[in-house]
Amino acid sequence: MPLGLGRRKKPPPLVENEEAAGGRGGAGGDSPGGAAGAGGGPPPPAALRPRLVFHTQLAHGSPTGRVEGFSNVRELYGKIAQAFRIPPAEVMFCTLNTHKVDMEKLLGGQIGLEDFIFAHTKGQRKEVEVFKSEEALGLTITDNGAGYAFIKRIREGSVIDRIPVISVGDMIEAIDGRSLVGARHYEVAKLLKELPRGRSFALQLTEPRKAFDMIAPRAGGGRGGTPQVGTGRGTLRLRARGPATLEEQPSAFEERAVAKVDDLLESYMGIRDSELAATMVELGRDARDPDALAQALDSQLGDFAFPDEFVFDVWGAIGDAKVGRC
Repeated sequence: MPLGLGRRKKPPPLVENEEAAGGRGGAGGDSPGGAAGAGGGPPPPAALRPRLVFHTQLAHGSPTGRVEGFSNVRELYGKIAQAFRIPPAEVMFCTLNTHKVDMEKLLGGQIGLEDFIFAHTKGQRKEVEVFKSEEALGLTITDNGAGYAFIKRIREGSVIDRIPVISVGDMIEAIDGRSLVGARHYEVAKLLKELPRGRSFALQLTEPRKAFDMIAPRAGGGRGGTPQVGTGRGTLRLRARGPATLEEQPSAFEERAVAKVDDLLESYMGIRDSELAATMVELGRDARDPDALAQALDSQLGDFAFPDEFVFDVWGAIGDAKVGRC
């Protein structure tokens, strides 16, 4: 068990204020860069704005550290690295409120203001020869937003499921010697799909460093919706482009829509990415028709080259979520 769990003293408020005032910062406050108040005046000086401070530990065990001042996942990893004096490249991914390799608690594009961040770092490297006896390997790929793609889910009974040494949470470092560091999840999934059936290939993997009690089920959880994080006080939305924003908890519509779109990403592309799904819902919530959605996606996410049938299904999924259809 990581140090500090179990009998840890109640930490100070995770949303703190630079000002020496008595109240809890962040309660009813504005998002960074937002209006200063009802009067619509200029925002307060940076030194007087609430600052967001999150508590963190290394998942295999460490003292508790504090991180602040980040706008995206890559910056967060840098702050964690500073807190524990490790290279930023050692951080593979983070989970919220659990030190286990639990993909249902994976940190994506949002962090609840009361969430505790556990950073999983690089452990043992391994190379596995895989015989592709079927077209589908049974892998679902995600990435950490900072250049590492890793295994989020292994389908029961699949080719990969029959290889015990491969586990959920393993980073895919290379395929047949070709480095995949810096590749996005959809690029890795496409490469795996294009490997010829009936031939073997080598997977170079790095597993997260583990404590003795960190092993979670290999399937990484069921196909349920995106788990809620936080305590209702709001979330910090991390963005690949632009500053992070302080937002309310997702609405019921947003949760339904993001879960549906994330399922579509898995079925069409072999990836799961709640941040990408949330961005697509944000772009498509006001789209009049699939063509309008396609234009919005191309303008912001053109690198993905989504097929027309996928865009149509996303538009339908967002529409179903609006009227409460499951």
